[in-house]
Amino acid sequence: MNADREMVDAFLDAIWLESGLSRNTLDAYRSDLKHFARWTEEQGLSLSTVNRTHVMAYLSHRMASGSSARSSARSTTTLRRFYQYLLRESLIADDPMVDLKAPRVGRSLPSVLSESQVEALLGAPDTTTDRGLRDRAMLETLYATGLRVSELVGLEVSRLDRVTGLVRITGKGGRERLVPLGEECLQWLARYLADARTGLLDGRVSEYVFVTGRGTSMTRQAFWHLIRRYASAAGIESKLSPHTLRHAFATHLLNHGADLRSVQMLLGHADLSTTQIYTHVASARLQALHREHHPRG
Repeated sequence: MNADREMVDAFLDAIWLESGLSRNTLDAYRSDLKHFARWTEEQGLSLSTVNRTHVMAYLSHRMASGSSARSSARSTTTLRRFYQYLLRESLIADDPMVDLKAPRVGRSLPSVLSESQVEALLGAPDTTTDRGLRDRAMLETLYATGLRVSELVGLEVSRLDRVTGLVRITGKGGRERLVPLGEECLQWLARYLADARTGLLDGRVSEYVFVTGRGTSMTRQAFWHLIRRYASAAGIESKLSPHTLRHAFATHLLNHGADLRSVQMLLGHADLSTTQIYTHVASARLQALHREHHPRG
């Protein structure tokens, strides 16, 4: 329905202006609303005519179709924000999401590589080639800074300050943070920028630090495949995620005595509770080390 599509577009424009949400978050909101709009159309409804009973029926339908609690919780959050917007704009008289709670989602602990596994992963690229040198510099940067993959592939040359050894990152919600690069990372970046980047660009110009053979920035999906390939080459069988090195960055800092608030700032978390999950991972590793090495463990 054109009216529904127009409402969704207006909502996404409004929250982008108000909150500065990332493209990935906006795409997730659009996907959630698209699925809901398709369901309402099948029921002979529109987005502006549904009530609380309809929404509950939709969420039950999602769960029965195999959607996870996490996915349903995200969909509920999207719908809540969407209908708050419609109510504020006087496009509906009653909010169908009032008092409707999202499914509870347990927070899973991230899988974290050991320090020796990280070393093996970092050493996997063939640094005698332009691409291998780029990949080594990317992996070193990711582990040294704890950047999100989207922040890494979108990193611009103007954001690097190799004199001070800092990189300026604009994260979620437009929040800026300064993150140290560390000596090892700076050395690999210097080698890549001096020896490999020009060859990859082949006369082209790019604002991005890490470029492909086409002279463009790498996609998140391409980098994810890259990590999996190097993990396999390094003999790492642990379950990986796109944030594997981000998780390792946070956990290894805590293992070596960093305080939680500092790790929060480096990761760019708005809420300390998001960072606290890493204390559980670090504690679990310390307990395992104690059991393995202490005479009374």
